Order: sequence, then C-alpha cells, then structure tokens
Amino acid sequence: MEESFFAEGGVRLDVFLSERTGLTRSGVKKLVEDGQVTMEGRPVKKAGEIAKGEVVVEIREPVPISAEGEDIPIGIVYEDKDIVVVNKPQGLVTHPCAGTPKGTLVNALVYRVKDLSAINGVTRPGIVHRLDKDTSGLLVVAKNNEAHLSLAKQIEEKTAGRHYLALLVGNIKEDEGTIDRPIGRSTRDRKLMAIDERGRRAVTHYYVRERFGDFTLVEFVLETGRTHQIRVHAKSINHPVVGDVAYGKKDDFGLKGQLLHAYKLCLTHPTTGKRMEFVAPLPDYFSAVLDKLRKKTNR
Repeated sequence: MEESFFAEGGVRLDVFLSERTGLTRSGVKKLVEDGQVTMEGRPVKKAGEIAKGEVVVEIREPVPISAEGEDIPIGIVYEDKDIVVVNKPQGLVTHPCAGTPKGTLVNALVYRVKDLSAINGVTRPGIVHRLDKDTSGLLVVAKNNEAHLSLAKQIEEKTAGRHYLALLVGNIKEDEGTIDRPIGRSTRDRKLMAIDERGRRAVTHYYVRERFGDFTLVEFVLETGRTHQIRVHAKSINHPVVGDVAYGKKDDFGLKGQLLHAYKLCLTHPTTGKRMEFVAPLPDYFSAVLDKLRKKTNR
C-alpha cells in the first residue's frame, strides 16, 4: 500500500485514515507504529489529532527487513548440531523489526551459524525466545525445526529455567515472593506494557540476593514469558529496575540501559535428553555498580 491524502486540521489521524482506507483504527495505529505513515514527509509518532491547516498524509510501503549476515560481535557460549547458546550484549536487538531492520542478533547469527530453524520465518530464524534490547544475557537458539519445537515446548511447559539478576531501586521488604499480575499493552503508550486485568497472566518469582539500603540485588525466575515481564512487575511493586527509563527513571550511575541480566539458563537437550545448565557472568558495567554500592556500604 502506498497512498497520499490531503487532510484538514482538527480531525484525528486514525479516524481520517480509517475512513479513507477502510482499515480499522487499530490497523492504522499499527501502520503508525511501524513507521509507514508520514505527515508532510515526516514520520508520524502517534495517531492523534491533526493540529491545523491542510497537510499531506502518506502511507508508505514498509521498510524491507533484512536477515542477511553481519559481522557483529556476540558471545557464543555453546554450540552443537542442534542448538546455540548466546550471551547477548546490552544494546543489541534480538531480531529485525520495523524500527531496526538490521544490526541485530539474528544478523550476527546468520553470519556465524550455518543452519538455523525456519519455524519463525526469514526475519527470526532460530529464535525461540527473546531478550529486550537493553537486557543482556543468555538465549538459546535452535539450529533445526525439531530442536525449535522441543525448546518451545519446554518454555511453554515451564521445564526450561530462565534466571535473571537485576538491581532494583529501593529496599524490598520481603526476602522472596511471587508477583502474579496480568500484563497487557499499555493504553497510554503502545510501545510499552502495563498491568492490565484483561491482559495475559504473568508470574515472576523473586529472591533477594543482596541489600544496599537504597537498592536491592534480586534474582528473578520466570514462570511465564510476557513482553517486558520483569520490568513491568518490578515497577508494579514500586521497585523498578535501575537504569530502566521506560518503566522507572534516569539513574545516577550513567548507564546506557537497565541493570537486568539473564545469567542462568537451564534446559533439556532436544536430541540427547541431557539436562544442561549455562551461566553467564554479570557484564562489567553491572559489576562496577555493585562494587560501588558495596564500597559505599562498607562491604
């Protein structure tokens, strides 16, 4: 679809385009979120009211998404004929999408790994589960469809263990607990998630590992795997992840993203049936913050 329209100010963009194209308003919002709608040549960020005057509104073809190989440094922890376990660095998007058509973990994998499963198509080959861009740590990737189905089933049936370490703002009262609150798309910002009783059930277990007065180091274990689950659940108990500007606030440590690291991954090998456990040490920037807090609290 590639079309141009003249629109008068004072009307909502999503209503205007819905009437002109026959798309639903949610369909128009999806086009906006994917960067396909422009106004006077500039990408539209929100499908709100058109301010004033006559403007040219265009719907453009989506930006082609590439899964071509790129020489991007990644840490391969383990590899055999069925699986690859990767230690994803902070700042790397897992797979190509409208906002990031290249320069992703998938592009790095295509460059380094001969075979990847085809179940998730050409833009997400091998990807069984994902990590947010600014979350570091372990991911398992499938090299063939049989391995992919086995790993996906383990995640669905909760037999695969995904453990995270996070530094949270504030001093959590309990030493351990479970957050069982449904998560859905935020009505205020469609790029974010929120606690929503109409959303999907989300369960996160947590265990305090170290206290620093104003901060708490916590281990999280996922029972479900919703988008931004740990970050949303941490915010819901008023202890957001340090460095998470989307769900918390700017930190005092000069970080480039949240202090959330997928440090341990447990799974059953799809072919051998052997139980396997992988551990990735904390990134240097995460350890540096902990060292600073330990010195401050005389530890």
